[in-house]
Amino acid sequence: MGTFLAPFPSPQPVFPTADTEFPSTAASADAEYSSTILASPDAEFSSSIVALLAMHDDVGPGSSQPNAPFAADADADSANFPLLFAAHEHDHHQAVDTMMMPLPPQVFPDLPVNPIPSSVVQGSIFPGAGEGGATGSTSRSGNRRRPQKRSSSQSNDAPGESSGGQAHAPDRARASRRVWVRKRSTEWWDHLDGPSCPDAEFRRAFRMSRATFGALCDALGGAVAKEDTALRTAIPVRQRVAVCLWRLATAEPLREVSRRFGLGISTCHSIVLQVYHALATVLRPTTITWPEPDSAATVATRFEAAYGLPGIIGAVYTTRVPVVVPKANVAAYYDRGLTERSQKASYSVAVQVVADADGAFTDVWIEPGSLSDAAVLGRWALSGLLGGHGQEQRLVGGTSYPLMDWMLVPYAHQNLTWTEHAFNELVAAARGVARGAVRRLKARWRFLQRRSEVKMQDLPSMIAACCVLHNVCERAGEELDPDLMQYELDDDDGDVVAHDTAPPAPAVQAARDRIAHGLLHGSHASN
Repeated sequence: MGTFLAPFPSPQPVFPTADTEFPSTAASADAEYSSTILASPDAEFSSSIVALLAMHDDVGPGSSQPNAPFAADADADSANFPLLFAAHEHDHHQAVDTMMMPLPPQVFPDLPVNPIPSSVVQGSIFPGAGEGGATGSTSRSGNRRRPQKRSSSQSNDAPGESSGGQAHAPDRARASRRVWVRKRSTEWWDHLDGPSCPDAEFRRAFRMSRATFGALCDALGGAVAKEDTALRTAIPVRQRVAVCLWRLATAEPLREVSRRFGLGISTCHSIVLQVYHALATVLRPTTITWPEPDSAATVATRFEAAYGLPGIIGAVYTTRVPVVVPKANVAAYYDRGLTERSQKASYSVAVQVVADADGAFTDVWIEPGSLSDAAVLGRWALSGLLGGHGQEQRLVGGTSYPLMDWMLVPYAHQNLTWTEHAFNELVAAARGVARGAVRRLKARWRFLQRRSEVKMQDLPSMIAACCVLHNVCERAGEELDPDLMQYELDDDDGDVVAHDTAPPAPAVQAARDRIAHGLLHGSHASN
């Protein structure tokens, strides 16, 4: 820090006298002022005042003067200056000595104590030459960039337009662009959805004919349809349903699905989930239904006509759907059988289905994959509706299920008799209806064959959607491509004997023996 040299205003007389003469020009006032100062015996005081006068005189023509107010006062009352200065000469002398006194070195020993040059003082207080100053010195504040002032014509223009009414290029481009959307090709989907696509190609792609696909879209239209917005046009219902069917049929990654349909990856994922839930909530109550008493009698008649077993209203089969390692309750989904076959830790969910004589599902039940077939059957919600009260309705299953009054299973002991062996063959054939239905289910919708990365909360909807689509295709008579039917189930536990259940009651064993004896002799005794 250095000394601060500031100009003080020109002295003016308080009570001018009549004898006072007022010079007509500022030059005469300056001359008289200088002579008075030079007469002062103090040389330091005189040099300081001269420096101040030099600061005042350095102002060039054509620019705003920094000390203009003070110069105006001197011009107006220059004659009064000697009177006031003579009266207060001693006070001003003391004030200037105080202002010019350097700072003590012991306060800031590291800083210079020399007086700051007048040009620096002027530049730090007054604007520089580029801003109307006359000294030509620049200050730190003067180097700052100031926003350019707009002319009056520009201030009245609309945003994005110049004074001539022409819009700038960026503003014009921004005004014409509605939304940032990546251009994607929909040629593949347009070909399949167009009239030129053969029906066989359409069936291979979506596992159903055009007529069945159209009926499915009509049934789901109210649940998956979206409205157009100001930014974009909504994706049609047919394309939404096709995205889900293609994903389930081929198990392709979402990146490939988005490329085929010309949609974003996240958009395809959202569409698949929406159609999952629509199939599970809208069509499942009307597509997967437990048979009523009248329809149950019809199903039992068909089973008996085909396999000779009385009172059978459905065949039971339990399959496994691989899943990724769950985030919670990992032990409940650990699948020992799948782990032994794949030689690595595997996890799954158990899907128990009941099929009628046509191979359509009448019930679907999902449990964690660590449970056995018998344990899944024990948790089945409809188990309490069967058996007892003299009912003759039964289900047929493999040896992995327990023998009960409403569940008919083969004989599992060694050294079977001819009657028992014939009975086991008929039970296996009837159970094959459910096994074949599950095989077609997984062959048609390959997404169930691979390890599913669907979240656990969305997995039941996905499995239910596949079962709903299976029933739609089965009842519409949609045939599978022979190449797809090469798939074979690898989780058949029909030969595994259920050891984790209580032994059957003697009355239940006797009822099975009577049925087996009746098959051999051509009569069916249910009791």
